[in-house]
Amino acid sequence: MEIKIISNNKKSFMDLLLLADEQEDMIEKYLDRGTLFALYDNGLKSICVVTDEGNGNFEIQNLATYKQFQGKGYGTRLVKYVFEYYKDKDTVMYVGTGAPLVSFYEHCGFTFSHRLENYFLEHYKEPIIEAGIQLKDKVYLKKDL
Repeated sequence: MEIKIISNNKKSFMDLLLLADEQEDMIEKYLDRGTLFALYDNGLKSICVVTDEGNGNFEIQNLATYKQFQGKGYGTRLVKYVFEYYKDKDTVMYVGTGAPLVSFYEHCGFTFSHRLENYFLEHYKEPIIEAGIQLKDKVYLKKDL
């Protein structure tokens, strides 16, 4: 297993990025300014985009694993790598997600921070359905590194 930082041609990962964020123009808002991590294990399995939000705050904007490799620990491994990569004094990692994915991030060590009501309804052109549930609020979680 190898994790690489991708600096060039980030849009070539769009097929995988769209699994976690279904609207391309939303991805384009953070992709260029974010650090793209790619996990390879006999081929690409998972990616993660992290942005620097200032003052020691970082945010996971996108974490995606190809469907056929989900549930095999690739996402968890990538999150742990990101924690180590950004580990520094007074660093906080945030992630904003829909309710069905909160338990995954809690399993990774995140705790509830705050909620943006109706975020998905106001910022996305089409309804976002996750685990059979239409997403409305964006739930933010955080972890002190």
